[in-house]
Amino acid sequence: MSSPFPYRLYLVISEADCAGRDFVSVAEQAVRGGVDLIQLREKQATPDEFLRKAARLQAMLQTYQVPLIINDNLDVAIQSCAFGIHVGRSDCSPAHVRSVWKNCRLLGYSIEHLDQLQTQDVQRSDCLGISPVFRTSTKTDTVTEWGLDGIQTIRQCTNKPLVAIGHINAANAGDVIRAGADCLAVVSAICQAPDPQQAAREIRNQINRALHPDGR
Repeated sequence: MSSPFPYRLYLVISEADCAGRDFVSVAEQAVRGGVDLIQLREKQATPDEFLRKAARLQAMLQTYQVPLIINDNLDVAIQSCAFGIHVGRSDCSPAHVRSVWKNCRLLGYSIEHLDQLQTQDVQRSDCLGISPVFRTSTKTDTVTEWGLDGIQTIRQCTNKPLVAIGHINAANAGDVIRAGADCLAVVSAICQAPDPQQAAREIRNQINRALHPDGR
């Protein structure tokens, strides 16, 4: 199994996700454990608060050369010099992102229905968020619970990199990769873990085993 998409473990984080701990510290521990892409999702923050948090996180991530993705706020993404943005059907469209932000290097788009795969939004996106694979309390506004069969179906319909999210953890990470996901996006299993670094390492190990079952 191979993919040109270079990222395997994608952390989605907010301050509220981190059980009272500093979210930048949690993110740094996760990076040390194997996270190679981080999305800041702050839906309840004011624009100024969101930008301040993005700037703090960006300063840390730059020391590790880990890209920052901003969830659904184009202004914050541009002002924080983020690597990219992730949007859904109810957010600004990928076409709008492309027209306004010429330097966007990674544009993710959430897939909740199979018919979205035939849209211009998908064509303009760099990767697709499969949301959710399994239902989770951190995202309550979703429509389709894809499951492993859903990932397999989407994999057969598109060559776009697939980022699976929704109750992903070390116990199911390998199965999700084997079903066709290129990358796993994780929230609670890392953000709320007693040891975020170890939690990330365990999930990354399961990803590696699924990608390289012969141990190479």
